[in-house]
Amino acid sequence: LGLHCIGAKIGDNAPVGSVFKGRQKVADHYSLLPPEDQQTNLITTRILRLRGIEPELNAIPGHNAWERYVYIHGTNREAQLGTPFSAGCVLLANAPLIELFDLVEEGVLVWVTLD
Repeated sequence: LGLHCIGAKIGDNAPVGSVFKGRQKVADHYSLLPPEDQQTNLITTRILRLRGIEPELNAIPGHNAWERYVYIHGTNREAQLGTPFSAGCVLLANAPLIELFDLVEEGVLVWVTLD
């Protein structure tokens, strides 16, 4: 939670629905993965990697959003958006994520809240 900045943009021009693991594209679309992999919440389309910038909240060593690999990213489970199923990332539908990705630059501030 709190104030972050976009520390890295990953996936520029990747196909919609592409899959990332370890911030590397591993498939052009989640439908190309084995069915058991498709049942999980995948990191798809684009990644906006967050860096916590509040020293007493989200930039604490060992708890920093950057160190914990907290992202804004797409998902193959768009029907579940609005329900708790993320491991801590901010999930967006793939099309709006591309729009956001194209609008923002690294360093842009992001406020993360539960409201």
